[in-house]
Amino acid sequence: MTMINFLKGHPTRTIIPVKEIANAYSKVLLDSDYLSYDSDPNNQHPLAYGTDPGNLDVRTTISNWVNDKYQIQSTSADLINLTAGASYGVANILASTTTPQLTKKAFVVTPTYFLINSVFVDAGLGDDLIAINETSSSEYDIDLEKLESELQKFGKTGVDTILKDPRGERKIYQFVMYLVPTFSNPGGMTYSLKTREKLLQLARKYDMLLISDDVYEFLNYASTTTIPPPISKINQIDQKTVSNKYGNSISNATFSKIIAPGLRVGWQESATPALVHQLSVTGANKSGGTPSQLSTLVVANLIESGKLDTIILNFKSVYAERAQVLKKSIKKYLPANTQVDGGDGGYFLWIKLPKEIDNHAVIEQLAQKGVVIPSGEGFEVLGSNNKQRWGDHCVRLSISYLTTEEIEQGVKIWGETIVELGNK
Repeated sequence: MTMINFLKGHPTRTIIPVKEIANAYSKVLLDSDYLSYDSDPNNQHPLAYGTDPGNLDVRTTISNWVNDKYQIQSTSADLINLTAGASYGVANILASTTTPQLTKKAFVVTPTYFLINSVFVDAGLGDDLIAINETSSSEYDIDLEKLESELQKFGKTGVDTILKDPRGERKIYQFVMYLVPTFSNPGGMTYSLKTREKLLQLARKYDMLLISDDVYEFLNYASTTTIPPPISKINQIDQKTVSNKYGNSISNATFSKIIAPGLRVGWQESATPALVHQLSVTGANKSGGTPSQLSTLVVANLIESGKLDTIILNFKSVYAERAQVLKKSIKKYLPANTQVDGGDGGYFLWIKLPKEIDNHAVIEQLAQKGVVIPSGEGFEVLGSNNKQRWGDHCVRLSISYLTTEEIEQGVKIWGETIVELGNK
């Protein structure tokens, strides 16, 4: 039985740019001896331990590329540190900027990325999570009224906690918040500029660090969708939104979604160099240097050669077609009042089924037929007070992994199963 798996959030192997990656590795390893790096404290050989924030040349290449993408010249190399991808990035941020004793609460947008809860548990914040709902029916794209109420309840204004250790100052935030503001995972939403600016106002007032998983920004495949700048760029541009020398936002980005996850390369943009330095001297990072040193130079080569932009265009073309097929299939095979969010960019669509359908029974029956559809209950924020019962009627569907034929076939089986179980 062939498995049709709507859970997997990574590219189909056939569209991964294998030759381009192989050529870039060859160029980095064989076409230059990097003699100039031998006495350069800011750059290290591809096969050596990297510098703490990452090679300066690589960070410069990435910052120029990001500025060109947004047509906003706010990012520079000293506002970037390199990571081993977005998951590592969040863990490193929490290790650096929070402590269970001093950080009051961690806010997580719901529905949320299903693996993020464990990162907060590892940081000692598992009992301090508060869910903040996405919403498409109010002034803002998330429930900022509840967020502000919780900030007032648990925090104070005018807080700026600085610890000292042998590595220097360490900024500890009173609150942190995790969100995916562009083509959100799993909700498929893109937050407005108004929402992003209001979040920064609250973050500045209540000493909160906004951790934005900006991993789908460049996978915009609907020409009608305008992407506001990342919160970190707003923070960089408008220095009134910088409450102290560390700022209140980090754009946690990755090349996993736009090249290949196996490279394990990401980057973070902060509002100030002070936060970049703090993130680059965590224990593991200080010991081993920037993660994935070789792969960071491979990524820089793909950017400089123009190959990365071509790779992204191909991904966008493939995903646009798959998203269209998915939406048409849902309209064709599922109940008429099924609600679809997303499908203009990124990987995921969030589907809300009519209340009369027994979502759990349908999903269980589909699994026996070889169709994997992840229930919404897997996208809850940890904690009994945070449950929204997403699993009763919602599912998340990925378009990154399946072909158009598999997508339509899977939705067709889904619709037939709903009818079989008497849920019309």
